[in-house]
Amino acid sequence: MKTENKLTVVIPCKNESELIGRTLKLIDMQHFISGMRVIIADSSDDGGLTRNAIQSTEFENIKVEFAEGGLPSVARNNGARLASTEYILFLDADIFIEYPYLLYNMVKRMDEENMDLGTVRIRTIEGDFDYVYTIFDAIRTVVKYSTPFAIGGFMLFRSKEFHRLGGFDEEDKFAEDYHLSSMISPSRFFVDSEIVYTTSRRFKNKGVYYMTKMLLKSWINRNNPDFYKSDHNYWN
Repeated sequence: MKTENKLTVVIPCKNESELIGRTLKLIDMQHFISGMRVIIADSSDDGGLTRNAIQSTEFENIKVEFAEGGLPSVARNNGARLASTEYILFLDADIFIEYPYLLYNMVKRMDEENMDLGTVRIRTIEGDFDYVYTIFDAIRTVVKYSTPFAIGGFMLFRSKEFHRLGGFDEEDKFAEDYHLSSMISPSRFFVDSEIVYTTSRRFKNKGVYYMTKMLLKSWINRNNPDFYKSDHNYWN
């Protein structure tokens, strides 16, 4: 299986000059992806630092392109419109994929099990706040038979299903990832046992209490579309 013929990666990005190079280099080290497109939906206002960081990095296996950015729901949709592959992976700019067969294995599982959405477990590179992700994994296991729960940091979609659902709701300013994943049939959703890594900056910026509270509120309001239209001070 040639993963590059089946998968496009879309990354919303804003002022990520210090992290995006590492994210892309790790993607570039994945196996069986020669020529795979990675679309950066860029809304940076850092004087070109982010774009320069990307353009000055050499890649062997990926082709990096740019799309218009915006809030995550808008940026992801902008990138998805440029994709023509069977699957689209929505990845955050600070998600680090260290296992070199992850993309190949995820696409293979999507194929073999006829899934519409797949995700993975997430931990922090610093090891901080991993207990929060562990709790989240447990919650996600409990509710998986009724409501799929994926984090936007890693969402592998079957393109046909993504477009059938209309993509991310561009009026959503918060938890657009969960809002869309909750519309997937539970039987067509899976959480792989592999782990990807991220920074702990969200918890440091907003606090564990806020992040945990909003995670639970997202689930409670899963049938309330108006909940997602407010940013709930997440971007402040």
